[in-house]
Amino acid sequence: MAEAGLHRRNTIPIIVTVIAILLVMFVPHSFEERTFPNTERVAGLILSTDDTYVVDVGLIRTGEQLCEVELLGGRFKGRHVSGTNILAGSLEQDKFFAPGDKALVTVDFFEDDIKAVTLVDHYRINWEIFLVALFVIALVSFAGIIGFKSLLSFIFSIVVIWRVLIPMFLLGYNPVLVGCVTAFILTTVIVGLVYGFDRRSLAAIIGALLGLGVTCLMAIYFVGVFKIHGAVMPFSEQLLYSGYSWLNLTQVFIAGIFIASSGAVMDLAVDITSAVAEVVAKKPEISRFEAVKSGMNVGRAVLGTMSTTLLLAYSGGYIGLLMVFMAQQIPLINILNLKFVSSEILHTIIGSFGLVTVAPFTALAAGLLLAGAAGRAQKRQQREP
Repeated sequence: MAEAGLHRRNTIPIIVTVIAILLVMFVPHSFEERTFPNTERVAGLILSTDDTYVVDVGLIRTGEQLCEVELLGGRFKGRHVSGTNILAGSLEQDKFFAPGDKALVTVDFFEDDIKAVTLVDHYRINWEIFLVALFVIALVSFAGIIGFKSLLSFIFSIVVIWRVLIPMFLLGYNPVLVGCVTAFILTTVIVGLVYGFDRRSLAAIIGALLGLGVTCLMAIYFVGVFKIHGAVMPFSEQLLYSGYSWLNLTQVFIAGIFIASSGAVMDLAVDITSAVAEVVAKKPEISRFEAVKSGMNVGRAVLGTMSTTLLLAYSGGYIGLLMVFMAQQIPLINILNLKFVSSEILHTIIGSFGLVTVAPFTALAAGLLLAGAAGRAQKRQQREP
């Protein structure tokens, strides 16, 4: 009987998540990939290059690189064509090819005649697929069914963000509200995958959502106090100039704060809930007060590293910027008042504050829900002959 219950707890959340992934993947929206007639995007092998028209100015290259390319797919597979690589003088955006490289090639044609060939960037799909496959094999091999559940939660998160969250932002729905609903859905599904749908799942979800609620409220308030505009997000101005000038980027920025911290919040909620559940399983007669106290102790221990995890995760993407500040010997008071630095401080501190609050919330929820249930179950067993 116990094995059957465990099997149901593992199977039902997996089935629900797979169905949810399939449904979300086929949700129609007005931002489907743009396709053009008489255009193909295929991989191409660089056979030779002509750098005659490339101008080197210090670290910057401008002009055009001409490449002889063998098309590796599509209707013109095997044909040798000449392609153009436009160099704009940006190390961040430009790419430079050498013989033997693979490139993503856009082929414009009419009937059987190729009109133009443009080199988009290096072709990285094969290596990306290899890396993902390696990760999946390692995860499932090491963690078994738990690893498979983690993989499903990973896929579900990507699908929801790409197919639901981003389109709704672009369509003008309130980003904060959409972000809250998305965080609720992700938390419920992911925690449900870990535990199944039982009291442990309910305790972790309650704790995580309360912590995220605090994070959301603090983000709304302090973004206004700091006078941060959402344009500090990378590429946000490009979005405005692409026909979406009516978007409220500041609300998108606020939503991004608590969505970014939701993973760490869920992690801590599950850690504390698991610890309390283990204590209650070993000692069913434990009181709710003692169970809550045990959860608090675990939360204090885990918080010591989780807050640092957020700091390292956020600052790791800004190593180059920090190096510029130090190289130019900019005073610290100037750095701390810069808008994009203040925005990252907001991200880090408010996200960490969410962790601080989720610990007692989860300990309280887990202690009240799990200890009471275990005690009642023990009393029923004692009354049975």
